[in-house]
Amino acid sequence: MSSEENPPRAGHHRHRVRRLRPPRLKGLSINKLLPNMLTMLNLASGMTAIRFAMEGKWQEAVIAIAVAALFDMLDGRIARMLNAQSKFGEELDSLSDVVSFGVAPAMILYLWSLDDARTLGWMAALLMGVCAALRLARFNTMLGAAAEKPAFAYNYFTGVPAPAGAFLALLPLIATLEAGPGWFDSPWIVAPWTVAVAGLMISAVPTFSMKGLRIPQRYVVFVLLGVGAIAATLVSAPWMTLSVVGLAYISSIPFSARRYKELAEAAAKLQEAPAAVESEARE
Repeated sequence: MSSEENPPRAGHHRHRVRRLRPPRLKGLSINKLLPNMLTMLNLASGMTAIRFAMEGKWQEAVIAIAVAALFDMLDGRIARMLNAQSKFGEELDSLSDVVSFGVAPAMILYLWSLDDARTLGWMAALLMGVCAALRLARFNTMLGAAAEKPAFAYNYFTGVPAPAGAFLALLPLIATLEAGPGWFDSPWIVAPWTVAVAGLMISAVPTFSMKGLRIPQRYVVFVLLGVGAIAATLVSAPWMTLSVVGLAYISSIPFSARRYKELAEAAAKLQEAPAAVESEARE
């Protein structure tokens, strides 16, 4: 029977056309947007720190960088908890970190002290921002190779992380807020210090990471007491506490490098042992 004798029904044709329509775009839930919101707050805090520095409000500028670091710590963890990781979020996080922990600390230090050193001071500030960008670019390119790292390496960063680098770079300013001017605010001290911190950010020196740290059960109470003590000292003597924490972090870098070397040597010996047994068995 020909198609002319049995023409297609109108309802069937409309149904087929309706199926060919493109699907409607669905919106994103707050859970998916929350990590990116925190990243934007990180960026906003870094930009606000620059404004405080332009107004000469050094305490507020340091606090704004600390708030940016807090948001940076939260956005990645919340993204993993909510299973809301995305390529867009990773790129946004890196760009925000360049501003908050590279450009903002560099501008704070330049407006506070490095301006008196003229060109040399600007070169030190410029190097701080450039090294932060280089570090984060290297981090992004190494994301795909993270699975190839040995197990012990997951507890270590390569170089000083960007938030820690910003904190260390601002350490002369933090110390000056505690001790007063005349000690650590000389541009001839701040400039080489800034260059050294920038070098640590792009270095291959392994530094401790607290992400995989596990506290033994018998030490949990003491760790909680220590956190409470640090919180109390931050309220009563914030700049002194931050100075001590910064010096403690710097002191930990040689120990982290030595421990990493020991673990790498132990892992190499474990890999050599099966090869030696296999060669003896063949003989």
